[in-house]
Amino acid sequence: MATEHTALLAAQDLHAHYGQSHILQGISFSLQPGVALGLLGRNGMGKTTLIRTLLAQVRASGGEVWVKGHKVTQERTEHIVRRGIGVVPEGRGVFPNLSVRENLQMAARPGTRGQVDWTFERVLQTFPRLGERLGNGGGQLSGGEQQMLAIGRALMTNPDLLILDEATEGLAPLVVAEIWRVIALIRASGMSTLVVDRNYQKVLAHTDRCLVLEKGRLVLEGASDDLADDEAALHRYLGV
Repeated sequence: MATEHTALLAAQDLHAHYGQSHILQGISFSLQPGVALGLLGRNGMGKTTLIRTLLAQVRASGGEVWVKGHKVTQERTEHIVRRGIGVVPEGRGVFPNLSVRENLQMAARPGTRGQVDWTFERVLQTFPRLGERLGNGGGQLSGGEQQMLAIGRALMTNPDLLILDEATEGLAPLVVAEIWRVIALIRASGMSTLVVDRNYQKVLAHTDRCLVLEKGRLVLEGASDDLADDEAALHRYLGV
């Protein structure tokens, strides 16, 4: 892939298996700096597996992953994210026995270029609700508050790329609206994002480009605006 050395994140002919099941079947794409990328597909089509394989949480059975021109396919997950990737995982993954303050402060570090755009104070300004819960344990928060904490914690690493896997799953409508507001704010700041969510309309509205997976294959890639207008493709691949 010609762009693998200039891309923030790139995959080339990426494969992954769970046991005998061939989940990812030759995925290739690239994400350039400053681009918001959506990842769509019906349930069970390989979206979360793709993210986990990019981060080496699932070991690739073929192909390569590149971050900023570095081949990272065989690296450990913690080394990959240290190259400038913030992750909000499906299920949120907050530390239940640590306070909100501790969850945030333990993640704090400058970015790969020394940037400290996202400070403790800025995260609390973005999520005022967290400021009211600083002494509460992560396990004492509502689902929406946990998601805010997970996003805030990822931002505290000052990443070049923020990955949000199922960003609004299971949340109340008011909280969902708040999460999308923050995703728009992050995009406007120039930070690259990779967004997975079941609400395809919101994903397309908050991204520049989009990938669509079907049965572990990349079946569609293009400008989000174009895909939003392609009702036939949306119906075929997303069942809408």
